Amino acid sequence: MNYNHIVIRYAELALKGKNRSTFERRLQENIKIALKSFPNVKIERTFGRMFIQLNGEDHTQIADKLSKIFGIHSFSLAVKVENDLDKIREGALRAVHEILEGKKTFKVSAKRANKGFPISSSTLNYEVGSFILRNTEQLKVDVHNPDIEVKVEVRETDTYITCAVYKGSGGLPVGTGGKVVLMLSGGIDSPVAGYLAMKRGVKIEAIHFHSPPYTNERAKQKVIDLTKVLTEYGGKIRLHVVPFTKTQMEIHKVIPANYTMTIMRRMMLRISEEIASRQKAFAIANGESLGQVASQTLHSMHTINEVTNMPIIRPLVTMDKLEVIDVAKKIGTYDLSILPYEDCCTIFLPPETKTKPQREKANKFEEKLNIEALVNEAVENIEVIDIIPGKKVEEQFDELL
Repeated sequence: MNYNHIVIRYAELALKGKNRSTFERRLQENIKIALKSFPNVKIERTFGRMFIQLNGEDHTQIADKLSKIFGIHSFSLAVKVENDLDKIREGALRAVHEILEGKKTFKVSAKRANKGFPISSSTLNYEVGSFILRNTEQLKVDVHNPDIEVKVEVRETDTYITCAVYKGSGGLPVGTGGKVVLMLSGGIDSPVAGYLAMKRGVKIEAIHFHSPPYTNERAKQKVIDLTKVLTEYGGKIRLHVVPFTKTQMEIHKVIPANYTMTIMRRMMLRISEEIASRQKAFAIANGESLGQVASQTLHSMHTINEVTNMPIIRPLVTMDKLEVIDVAKKIGTYDLSILPYEDCCTIFLPPETKTKPQREKANKFEEKLNIEALVNEAVENIEVIDIIPGKKVEEQFDELL
């Protein structure tokens, strides 16, 4: 293996002005946490770039981890050499040989971040390109559409040579945008909403409403497994499992059937707001998409949102179901989401749900409920599970004891 480094690039972070270093430090910390199972790697941060020294670690496994870290625009396997023309030429040839199979054309793109280096970029292009031509048989130069682009970046003390660019997840580093609580149902939508929220830099804590015995332990395990998948993109996630049976039974008992879903969602928001306040979160995120179901019409959102002043983030609000499914498959949550274990929303689903509920009627119907007592009881009996990437839940409980 000729590659000894990985070069990490970030795009959106470059727009952060005076706050840029804060974003870069958070990204470096997130990378360090994601790569903790590779003890020999070393991470170096310079202006506009980050470099990972592999020190013999498996670059394919590391590349897979990096592809899931928000804040990375792209990355490349690299050969690092001294700022010496002979070493640069030899390093470029080694890098080319790593991906030579089946390739026919190439070009060299040299760039001098170190303007004190005595050889110009155009001369470097010629010197490196001619050296590669002399030492390979099948390659020809194509400056317009090459199979291989050999990038030579001369920096202050060393030169980095790359031949392939891998796409990152983009977005902002998780932890730079504050904290939100995610209403995680176990369906297709809410895990995707969590993923997209994390892409904008927020740290999430998940809330799941569990109604035993109407929802069983497999439904709860499904949500734990979905949370595990999300930790691959955002690190440790705290899952709050809310006992919701009593609240749902009270709603079912005293609220007209066509308003039960509206009132249930209002109660969920009240409980989520209380959890968010206790966990110092600034918003509530959910998987609602405009017009997808009866509780997601503008009329319903207007009536349901009345019970909280906390911002509601809806990353999927303009997406259709097929778009959401595509993202779910991409991030690895889809197969879990379609497992046939019902959540609390589907168990008590009424035969008809009001698509244009009115605030006045919702408030009148809620007079039959002891709202404060129901919220307090649910919040005080929450089960908290910290989901840590790469660890079984049983192991995490052992650490907490």
